[in-house]
Amino acid sequence: MKQLKTDVAIIGAGTAGLSAYRAAKKAGKQAILIEGGQHGTTCARVGCMPSKLLIAAAEAAHTAANAAPFGVHIQGSVRIDGKQVMDRVKRERDRFVGFVLDSVEGIPADEKVSGYARFLSDTVLQVDDHTEITAGSIVIATGSSPFVPDAYRSGGDRVIVNDDVFYWDDLPASVMVVGSGVIGLELGQALARLGVQTTIVNRSGGVGGITDPEVRASAAAAFLDELALELNAEIKSVRRAGEQLEVVYQAENGEEHTASVDYLLVATGRRPNLKALDLHNTSATLDDKGMPEYDAATLQIGTSPIFIAGDVNGVLPLLHEAADDGQFAGDNAASYPNVQPAQRRAPMAVVFTDPQLAQAGVRYKDLPAQGVAIGEVDFRNQGRSRVMLKNRGKLRVYASVRDGRFLGAEMAGPAMEHIAHLLAWAVQKKLTVAEMLKMPFYHPVVEEGLRTALRDCARKLVEAELEQVCEGDQAVNNA
Repeated sequence: MKQLKTDVAIIGAGTAGLSAYRAAKKAGKQAILIEGGQHGTTCARVGCMPSKLLIAAAEAAHTAANAAPFGVHIQGSVRIDGKQVMDRVKRERDRFVGFVLDSVEGIPADEKVSGYARFLSDTVLQVDDHTEITAGSIVIATGSSPFVPDAYRSGGDRVIVNDDVFYWDDLPASVMVVGSGVIGLELGQALARLGVQTTIVNRSGGVGGITDPEVRASAAAAFLDELALELNAEIKSVRRAGEQLEVVYQAENGEEHTASVDYLLVATGRRPNLKALDLHNTSATLDDKGMPEYDAATLQIGTSPIFIAGDVNGVLPLLHEAADDGQFAGDNAASYPNVQPAQRRAPMAVVFTDPQLAQAGVRYKDLPAQGVAIGEVDFRNQGRSRVMLKNRGKLRVYASVRDGRFLGAEMAGPAMEHIAHLLAWAVQKKLTVAEMLKMPFYHPVVEEGLRTALRDCARKLVEAELEQVCEGDQAVNNA
């Protein structure tokens, strides 16, 4: 068996792993990158980029099919060529993957090892049956994988996950999507707009991870107008019937329905790729699912020289967060045992549906129970949104009553990917609502809707301040 020594070993060459490798090298350390699967990152190969390619095709089809209200009429029906759609998705996907492969190709051969790593101790790894690596510190960046519950496995290869969609050569006739989270909603709406008979079933009332009940209700109403979306529903059975599946599900009203579909697309979450690492051979404390206890600020597992970064740690499964995680873990692995807490950016997340869903800063569910003012705008009557016939959804902004500082927002509406960036920047700069309202707002733009919400929040901040003054006066009088 080949014996190698290095300062830092990184398990996984995805977004977090590559970022950790670069950070360790920048710190002047020796580093070895270990990868057992395909190179190319989850985002480029089966995540962010191919899904946005499919969504772009779906938006083009939807725009063409719904042009009549603008006085634009297409003769005949819109024809969608599924083979052409998937051909472009795969071609462009492969182009993005190629950029990552070029980056990996640039890494010296003696700093890359192919195979699956497992721990022999805190500082020793075995890669397959060919290499043993002793490292001063180790970064786990093995990512995550879609999870399929056992109840659905009887459907065989007709039960799929989102990764499988991007290897299709053609679009199917029908799909049932399990889960109305980010992946389920994005792919479900895109497939429906591309002519695939699509039903989305979710066992709760959740929509795209939105936690603000009013924003969630506005989003759900918008999706229900367009999609076969069954919230608070339960799949009772899945049975293979030739080249299709018979799926029985119970709707929110208690009625049972049977659907025959080509595929059951399971989008019920992802699990960290940890099982094959043999972490029981290390000093890590593991929970009943095999997840190690680690410091979320430093990404260090216990007091060991092992760090965990990216989707595998289950915190923020987003590309920009994985890249940051990799850098933090790589820096700390390089400087071990002198580790430092990460300086995080303001949280932000976007769901690329129509309407778009987004979050910036503190989520509604994480707001303090008191001392918060909430402003809102409903996009139904927002000028630019009505011009584009994209007037659906609601934006709610949150601020601290104590000092007027902007805390965060959740939103459903048009172009929320851009609004979310503005608001995440405001959170990171610790701006107050008053300071935000001093910023320029052009006309007519969707951002004017944001201004409406901020003005509403500013009024409520003044009301809260007056209420506190009155309470103070009352307390004095009572004394």
